[in-house]
Amino acid sequence: MAQGILIKNIKGLVQMRDATPTFLAGVQMQNLPILVNAYLYIKDGLISDFGSMEMLPSLIPDETIDASDRYVFPSFIDSHTHLVFATTREDEFVLKIKGATYAEIAAKGGGILNSARKLQQTSEDELFERALHRVKEVIQTGTGAIEIKSGYGLTTADEMKMLRVARRIGKQTPLTVKTTFLGAHAVPQGMQKKDYVKLITEEMIPAIAQEKLADYIDAFCEQGFFEPDETEEILECGKRFGLRPRLHANQLHRSGGVQVGVKTNAISVDHLENIGQEEIDCLKGKMTMPTALPGAAFFLNLPFPPARKMIDEGLPLAIASDYNPGSAPSGNMPLMISLACIKMKMTPEEAINAATINTAYAIDLLESHGSISIGKTASIFITKPMASVALLPYSFGSNLIDQVMLRGERVRS
Repeated sequence: MAQGILIKNIKGLVQMRDATPTFLAGVQMQNLPILVNAYLYIKDGLISDFGSMEMLPSLIPDETIDASDRYVFPSFIDSHTHLVFATTREDEFVLKIKGATYAEIAAKGGGILNSARKLQQTSEDELFERALHRVKEVIQTGTGAIEIKSGYGLTTADEMKMLRVARRIGKQTPLTVKTTFLGAHAVPQGMQKKDYVKLITEEMIPAIAQEKLADYIDAFCEQGFFEPDETEEILECGKRFGLRPRLHANQLHRSGGVQVGVKTNAISVDHLENIGQEEIDCLKGKMTMPTALPGAAFFLNLPFPPARKMIDEGLPLAIASDYNPGSAPSGNMPLMISLACIKMKMTPEEAINAATINTAYAIDLLESHGSISIGKTASIFITKPMASVALLPYSFGSNLIDQVMLRGERVRS
């Protein structure tokens, strides 16, 4: 590892803050600090110093990078993914084009159950190898830390297999990884839901907690999947074993998921394509982070979460990718920011804050990630020449990232 890396002549050092004690909400989300004509000094994998070029101290770095006409960002934090899966599901994509709904495909054994069958037939080593190309993909689009869920196993052994792979990604790649147990993603074929809930609470959660495979517990609170009372039972059981709740909420219907998330002190409630004033009011003044997944709304032709209303009423908002094989087959965070601006009427500043500080909060990484702050992990990216930060969401589909550094080391494509 290079002991000292100096990035100089930075056109704009984005998201530089002395401290980030908590998330940003309401009008705070408009504030995106950018230091012009700046330098950034990285030492031993951490952000050691930054400031204007006029104040550049005498340094003897091991490497110097000239970032003239370029912006430097903290890496994006993707707080909701299903990155570990066996195979893609483009056959279902074609069915959707022909008019089949998400629920109809699931009722015929497709969707999550389709992914579960394929994953159960795939070894842990093969799952890891298949996930690696996705890891490289998301790193090159600016992601430096990520949450990875289970949920395609639906048996104790296979859920644990997924979580072992996710932990392995965090140890063997430069990505920072948090893991979530999502056994309550669907009910296995041929099993009664009450029996599966019992299996989750009495067997899966204790086994996963014993091996320390997960940081969080999640459930798909949705009509046809898990009802609010079942969701609450599962989350509360997870809490007893040290797993912090987060929640799939209000994707397809007004499912009651937001209310369950707030009641169980979940760190986040994610999706929110179908929420109204009742859910917005429920979230006000709480520490639960509302999280939009614009890639899923786009791919499934669902309503987009009402981001403009939520922010205008004082709520915080995070943006994550939901990278998964069925409903959001992309982990490209710049694209998610573009969708947030174009379809959810967020400003570029709000969307960038939502994908850095607020997502870092949503996976308990705010002390180490999400901003350019002294002492934080040096996970950053350098753009290609850009006129302004607004070019990032404006140029949807274009690759504007030139160099990536994670934990202070350059990551090659």
